[in-house]
Amino acid sequence: MFIFVINFMENSIDRHKSEKLYVQLYEILRKKIESADWVVGSQIPVEEELCKTYEVSKATVRLAILELVRQGYLIRQQGKGTFVCKRIIPEGLSMSTSFKELMLDAGIDFSTEVLAQTVMMPTDDLDVKLNVSEDQHIIYIKRLFSVDKEPILLQEAFIPRDVCPSLLEEDVANDSLFELFEKKHGIKITKVKDYLLITHLTADEGLFLGLPEGSSAILLEQHFFSGDTHIMYMRSIKQPGRFRFYIEFDRKAS
Repeated sequence: MFIFVINFMENSIDRHKSEKLYVQLYEILRKKIESADWVVGSQIPVEEELCKTYEVSKATVRLAILELVRQGYLIRQQGKGTFVCKRIIPEGLSMSTSFKELMLDAGIDFSTEVLAQTVMMPTDDLDVKLNVSEDQHIIYIKRLFSVDKEPILLQEAFIPRDVCPSLLEEDVANDSLFELFEKKHGIKITKVKDYLLITHLTADEGLFLGLPEGSSAILLEQHFFSGDTHIMYMRSIKQPGRFRFYIEFDRKAS
């Protein structure tokens, strides 16, 4: 894990500008990421350090960080910190795989166990990830995928309830969420943002995957859009030693 040391002479907040402080800080931090001063997978400085470096309040830092999370530059890991993300899907490419092919190598025969299919309120920064209000209900679907009775992948999906309320009644053990959205409910998925990271399992995740707490695993975070509407946030945690995530792209015709 990399920890950043901030160059105190690089970039500063201009209090004489009409631009809000959090917007200025957002731009400063965004440039650090885009210029690779802050490298992918590295942890950014904690709030207190950013406050001291740029002489701003915690509220200003939090607003800037939330916007960077919303734009996909950063990801928060509960109890660990905030890390720089990498966008996997390049501009100008479109996804051409089915839902099952996207998760694991094509041809793998796996079983699905539904662990949860319920409604919840946004916790942590789910309201930011899904661009919803803090009091908006979210459909929560948690599934465990196994191959030959060996747990391989733990997946959680979060969908604003008003996007597709009937998902609570669907057979998500046997039906693809992609197909339920598009074929049954007419909700076309037009864009997907993928982020691939190395994570460490919590006690709960390790229990489901049969691995010790703190074990390394592969995390695939996905944001699904229908037009400009953010319809689903999904996180899939996979054992590192078995199979692969499979993602295929076709270039859009010019």
